[in-house]
Amino acid sequence: MRNFSRIIQATLVALLMVLSLGARAQDEASIIQSRHEIREAAQDALSTLYEFQPAARYAVEHAAGYAVFSTFGIKLLFAGGQQGKGVVFNNRTHRQTFMKMVGVQAGLGFGVAKTRLIFIFETASALQSFINQGWEFGATGSLAAAANGQGGMFTGAASVAPGVFVYQITETGLAAQITATGQKFFKDDALN
Repeated sequence: MRNFSRIIQATLVALLMVLSLGARAQDEASIIQSRHEIREAAQDALSTLYEFQPAARYAVEHAAGYAVFSTFGIKLLFAGGQQGKGVVFNNRTHRQTFMKMVGVQAGLGFGVAKTRLIFIFETASALQSFINQGWEFGATGSLAAAANGQGGMFTGAASVAPGVFVYQITETGLAAQITATGQKFFKDDALN
C-alpha cells in the first residue's frame, strides 16, 4: 500500500510538471507571436511614414533610436480611452524594448480612432530616459507639426522634448497636429 501511495504521488508530480511545461511553452509561443505582430505593425507604420515623408527615413536611420506605437482609441460623449503597444529600437545596440501606451481623453465626442506614433530620439540619453522612465503627456494639449518646407528631415513631426520628435499617422494620413492628451508610455514587462 505504501509503494502504491508513492507511485501515485510520483505520477501526480510528473503530471503537474508536464502540465506546467506545456503552459510555459504556450506562454512562450504567445509572447513570441505578440512580439512578431508588434514588429510587423512597426514596419508597416514606418513604410507609411516614408510614403508621406521620405526625409523621415534619414532621421530614423541616423537617430540614436526610435519607437513605433500602434494605438486604438474610443471616445463616447464626455470620456474616452486609448491603448496601444509598441517597440523601441536602439540603433546603436540593435536592442528592442517592447512597451505599452494608455491614455484618457476628456471632452465631447464620439468615435473610434486608430493612430500610429513614431518617436525619433536624436540622443542616447533621450532614448534611455524614454525606455527606463517612460513618458507621460499632460492631460490636455496638442503639438503643431513643423510646416511643409520647414524643419528639414523632421518636417511633419512635432518636437516634444529636446532631441525628441514625434510623427502621428492617422487613418487620413500624416497628422498636421499631434494630439497628446493624457498619454503614458511604459515598458511591457510581459514581453521583455
